[in-house]
Amino acid sequence: MGVHNQRKEYGSMLVELGKKNPDIVVLEADLGKSTMSCMFEEAFPDRYFEMGIAEQNMTSFAGGLALAGKVPFTNTFAVFASGRAYDQIRQSIATAKLNVKIVGSSSGMSDFGDGATHQSIDDVAIMSAIPNMTVFTPCDGLEVRRAVEAAAQLEGPCYIRLCRNDLEDIFPADAAYRIGEPVVLREGTDVTVFTHGIMAHEALKAAAAAEKEGISVSVVHIPTIKPLNEEAVRTLSAGKKGVVVCEECSIRGGLNMLVSFALRGSGIPMESVAVMDVFGQSASSHEELLEYYGLDAKSIYRKIRKAAGKQEV
Repeated sequence: MGVHNQRKEYGSMLVELGKKNPDIVVLEADLGKSTMSCMFEEAFPDRYFEMGIAEQNMTSFAGGLALAGKVPFTNTFAVFASGRAYDQIRQSIATAKLNVKIVGSSSGMSDFGDGATHQSIDDVAIMSAIPNMTVFTPCDGLEVRRAVEAAAQLEGPCYIRLCRNDLEDIFPADAAYRIGEPVVLREGTDVTVFTHGIMAHEALKAAAAAEKEGISVSVVHIPTIKPLNEEAVRTLSAGKKGVVVCEECSIRGGLNMLVSFALRGSGIPMESVAVMDVFGQSASSHEELLEYYGLDAKSIYRKIRKAAGKQEV
């Protein structure tokens, strides 16, 4: 185990896939050195399209490439990938089920210095609501490689959400990857914590702290927000005192709503950790924002205690 950056692993995997499949092409909206699509440009300059700060045009162009038999990956910050090009994604790509892979970099609040305009708290809700879209939210750098590989092999539109910052490894490099299937990272009997994206790291820290207090916590990572095996969610929640759902995006339209729907009528208490319908802001670090918005391990720990029926301290 080590530390890897999701963006760098993404760029590296793109190059690997590009060597195997000559139909893979990459489009960039003037952020290649940040999204790390520049790695593909260096390896395959004739299959790389710098589209400038014109996300709508880039997305439509990608649709045309897909119709010509290519496998296009579009790249920009998550907030622009999902928001600025929404109409083109919906009307030109998703309705026709075109084989376009949309990659949103610097997701959530990981672009901590640039504030609300560059922090994507709503991209998961936007992309999940689009029919025919598969939504990948990997938790570490090595899982990004498997997610990108799976997206490249899947026929149809995909969205891949990437964090800006370095992350400790959770999965081994050779871990199996199954679209739609929750992955148990830690077994426990009292509370189940469901997470996606980078929140798995905070949840595992919180679970370790809860164990010291005698609370047994299961941590479950959701590799793809869409599709999601609802029956697996119910099975992993059965018999627990409560569940906690954690995500670095809006509570509206994300994993909290999906788990709540899956557990409807079960009577299992549920606690939520998410961005509570507010915009982000600039800060000196990503960790500072996670703490401020109640997305850090300490905040999850408090929710675990509540779900377990413990009195607040």
